[in-house]
Amino acid sequence: MSILSIQSHVAFGHVGNSAAVFPLQLMGHETWPIHTVQFSNHTGYGTWTGRVFDGDFISELVDGMHARGALGGCEAVLSGYMGSAPIVNAVVDTVARVRAENPKALYCCDPVMGDVGRGIFVQEGIPELFVKKAIPAADIITPNMFELELASGRTVKTMADALEAAELLRKMGPKIVVVSSLVVEETAPDTITILVVSDEGAWTVTTPIVPLEIAPNGAGDMLSSLFLGHILKGYSAPEALSRTISAIYEVLQSTLKSGQRELKIVPTGFKMLEPEVLFQPSKVA
Repeated sequence: MSILSIQSHVAFGHVGNSAAVFPLQLMGHETWPIHTVQFSNHTGYGTWTGRVFDGDFISELVDGMHARGALGGCEAVLSGYMGSAPIVNAVVDTVARVRAENPKALYCCDPVMGDVGRGIFVQEGIPELFVKKAIPAADIITPNMFELELASGRTVKTMADALEAAELLRKMGPKIVVVSSLVVEETAPDTITILVVSDEGAWTVTTPIVPLEIAPNGAGDMLSSLFLGHILKGYSAPEALSRTISAIYEVLQSTLKSGQRELKIVPTGFKMLEPEVLFQPSKVA
């Protein structure tokens, strides 16, 4: 399978495409990265160098790929951090162009807008465009809990709230909603829950919280890429979630053992695909 991945990139560390492309390649998916930003490192360090690209630049690269006849062979588009409102428009336009060549192509959208404790951290206008254009165009979306609330307009305190909010987003267009970092009243202490809702029902996968000194950036980018990769391999939504979260847990354990801040994606390697512990999905609806 060939996947066009449009998201941020850093020279040092692992977020955006530098977290998403390698896992997809390990799975055997040909992956074509287009960067929405090129930074020295992720912004969690407080300072960085580099620049945000514009929507015309994204479209120009897609034009070049189209000239090579590549879009017809694209099986999926994956998007993450976009950097500016015009990039959202360029990505949605790219999805339409890919589907014009391959109507069966999937679009997996990670609606990166903010997080609990940080609030909205993207430029003005981006959240509105996600809700108006990107989410309705998507087959799969992977919001965190904050983004679930923001996009749905619902406050999430219980699992029932999360299911209602996810269904509201599914009514906008996506067939599958994956909610990461879900902490609700039913969540057991020192654990984290990830929810998937599809036409077949709803499931959760729960893991212990890995006690890292600083929460690593890039885990959400890994989640989107791995989940899409497993869906393209033919796994059901709960199976794909199980394999995805188990792989991320394996990487987090490797990161903890290293004593370093950046995700140890490359050293973990193929263990992401055959993790030591496979966390099983639990049906909730």
